[in-house]
Amino acid sequence: MKFFAAIAALVVAAVANAQSPAFTNCATGATDMTVSAFSVSPYPLCIGQNVCASVTGTLSTPVITGAKLAITGRYGGRVVYTDNQDLCTVLAASGHPCPVATSVTSITACVLVKTTAPANVPVALVIQATNGNGNVLFCQTATVTAKVC
Repeated sequence: MKFFAAIAALVVAAVANAQSPAFTNCATGATDMTVSAFSVSPYPLCIGQNVCASVTGTLSTPVITGAKLAITGRYGGRVVYTDNQDLCTVLAASGHPCPVATSVTSITACVLVKTTAPANVPVALVIQATNGNGNVLFCQTATVTAKVC
């Protein structure tokens, strides 16, 4: 579902003009969404600018009010970036207000890369979306770099 990629893009922050890094599943158990494709653009991320995430996949249950998006970046094992947002707010801004039906299979959403993002270092980014019912929707991870654009 591209709308989840948009969420991930929000978490990934702003990227500039290259190909998105390869994202992989980081969920430790069952999820409410099977992700078949996830990418961010532009890449590398641009600090202080929007980044857009595109996600394609299959939802087993609708995304409902109370859904959360958590983005965490680590460098050298230490947390160097965090961003927590209301997923329904992010999705509504891209034209997909909650509840998001299981018939939606792709979404692109954009978020601001915070000015606290470290520049020019490879960060292990984890983007996790949790549904309003408490179930994990998806977890995606990749090593990303942000820069001042």
